[in-house]
Amino acid sequence: MASSWEHFGEVANVAQLTGIDAVRLIGMIVKAASTARMHKKNCRQFAQHIKLIGNLLEQLKISELKRYPETREPLEQLEDALRRSYILVNSCQDRSYLYLLAMGWNIVYQFRKAQNEIDRLLRLVPLITLVDNARVRERLEVIEKDQREYTLDDDCQKLQTVILKPEPDKEDSVVLKKTLSCSYPNVPFSEALKKENEKLQLELQYSQAIMDIHQCEFIQRLLDITEVAAYSPEKAHKKVEYSNYSYSDAGGGGKSHSSAEKEKPYKKSDTFPASSYKPGKLALH
Repeated sequence: MASSWEHFGEVANVAQLTGIDAVRLIGMIVKAASTARMHKKNCRQFAQHIKLIGNLLEQLKISELKRYPETREPLEQLEDALRRSYILVNSCQDRSYLYLLAMGWNIVYQFRKAQNEIDRLLRLVPLITLVDNARVRERLEVIEKDQREYTLDDDCQKLQTVILKPEPDKEDSVVLKKTLSCSYPNVPFSEALKKENEKLQLELQYSQAIMDIHQCEFIQRLLDITEVAAYSPEKAHKKVEYSNYSYSDAGGGGKSHSSAEKEKPYKKSDTFPASSYKPGKLALH
């Protein structure tokens, strides 16, 4: 079963990053952070911390560190953690917007965990902690003191609440629709909805492959949201200009969800399907 990363044209999993050293991985993380669509602040915070580690490692000869088992093994563990971190940061650009929004606090936790793990593994590399070099020791101290704050901003918290509501009302539907439009700037809403649906289908396929029933139900809930949005009254959509979260307003009637039903106007009672699904653990596939 191919993972969603292959469909996105990106690195499919941690194993496919094997052979890339720590310094290059850090460069990849920094670049991915600069293009993040979601958790932009968390990505920048993480990238800034990782750059401090990159500056330290560039002073040392990694090829020399890998010559000896006592330094090679902890360095390889550090590189594994950096690979997982790259996939985490890259996910904030490529994965489903609604999925990333709904998984908000889980992703925040993943950033905190990633920084703690990388800092811990860095201290396990003997040559780094024991080297008799004032500049190296100074940079190590700066890294240890650089405690970044990862959180979910107020707007994302509000939107996450709307997504997880058992029965969102019409106003909630409009808010989510506008937010989804904004996540795909300068793209017609119908195309944005198609892209989002495709990404959610990939998330669903992955969850089915690992037989995570709870996550499958949760992702299906998000798919329901995109389907209802497709049949809301705003039918003739223009391209959305991404400027201070301004959106185009369009009128027109919508069609019923079921193709067997006759065309009917959107009613106030037409809301997202009721659900008590909650997000599970973020899968870094």
